Amino acid sequence: MSLPTTKEILNFNDIIVALATPPGKGAIAVIRLSGINVIDLVNGVFKGCDLCKKKTHTIHFGLILDGNTVLDEVLVSIFRAPKSFTHEDSVEISCHGSQFITKSVIQLLIRKGARMAMPGEFTKRAFLNGRFDLTQAEAVSDLIAANSAITHDLAIKQMRGGFSSLIKKLRSEVISFASLLELELDFSEEDVKFVNRDNMNMMLNDLLNYINNLLEGFKLGNVIKTGIPIVITGKPNSGKSTLLNTLLNEEKAIVSSIPGTTRDIIEDKITIDGIEFRFIDTAGLRSNSIDEIEMIGMSKTKEYLKKAFSVICLFDLSNETLDSINDYLKEMEILNTPVIKVGNKVDIANHFLVNELKNSDFIFISAFKKQNIDLLKSKLIEYVNKEKIECLDSVMINSRHYESLYKCKVSLERTLTNSRNNVYAEFLVQDVKLTLHHLGTITGEITTNDLLDNLFSKFCIGK
Repeated sequence: MSLPTTKEILNFNDIIVALATPPGKGAIAVIRLSGINVIDLVNGVFKGCDLCKKKTHTIHFGLILDGNTVLDEVLVSIFRAPKSFTHEDSVEISCHGSQFITKSVIQLLIRKGARMAMPGEFTKRAFLNGRFDLTQAEAVSDLIAANSAITHDLAIKQMRGGFSSLIKKLRSEVISFASLLELELDFSEEDVKFVNRDNMNMMLNDLLNYINNLLEGFKLGNVIKTGIPIVITGKPNSGKSTLLNTLLNEEKAIVSSIPGTTRDIIEDKITIDGIEFRFIDTAGLRSNSIDEIEMIGMSKTKEYLKKAFSVICLFDLSNETLDSINDYLKEMEILNTPVIKVGNKVDIANHFLVNELKNSDFIFISAFKKQNIDLLKSKLIEYVNKEKIECLDSVMINSRHYESLYKCKVSLERTLTNSRNNVYAEFLVQDVKLTLHHLGTITGEITTNDLLDNLFSKFCIGK
């Protein structure tokens, strides 16, 4: 007796319905339906034309009727299989954005035979119907969540198969390697060495380098997705909180002339030139504090400095010397993190100090008077190297993909070690098959119902 398929478990004969636009009052709302005979179902409550006779990708004006009661004037869009998002017959009803209207229309459609869609069920059906692979389906969620031009571009590239193509290339290479192993197995009893182990090991090395490059790209992709972390550091009273407030254009952090006011980490995000930055205001670093809470704050500062994409080192030009600035920068060098050197309070600065720093790649600003802030923003974009990001065909931004790819790396490293130790090919094949299994979980060639339920449950109902 065979086990039921995922499609059978979901009962793809059902017609599903959901609100595809955010709930609440608005000018319009869109109600989405998908499934076998969905056009017939909608046609039964629609007055204006016979939808069953209309071509795909057409829009029709009319009324939604509950018996003799007019619920709303609507536009009905028809999408016939397979030329639809789900690869099924689909209908979208654009009505007025009243909560009462949308609720009444959906309840009517349910009484006529539809059922409420589960979270992400439209996208799940699209995946199971072969509309796209699992990485592309997940990119739909990333696209909806995109809040900057860069994250939008990355999601679009992934949805259009950018990352999938890299995984397919890798899978093809692993299959080629598996073929060599099978060849060695076929001739294992012959005296002639048909396959050169050195060549096999070189191929394994190439595969591992390819995987390591993809894994390395996750670091960049993850910071782009969550906001590029920029830590603002400096001595107490250097103007860190004022700079944060100026960048955010709001009073996010408390500003005071009392040293050590910032005890905890304060952070917020803004978008600069299409890239989202996560600015982190930290406790000022000084060696003579005896305040226990301030010392805890400084400890947290050091932790964030190690994780930062870049560090803004802020100096009070009215209260510093060249030696004290150089000493502080030497301490930052230990972190091996790119440093943007910023001289603050330029409006009341020691002009001799400013002249000494002019050839030291400093940016001179006044956070309080919002002077030269655009220069600082330009420097941030320069450090991120926007042009490089935009040229990337695909960057891994999904932690699930990272985990599966890391497992591929582990199994291939074990294969390489065993191959160098002249382990028999039949034992190497097991790890190679494991590698192919992990690659299959990325694109969805190998899935479980639990995996799909977990992934698509994070989607909104109408998607």
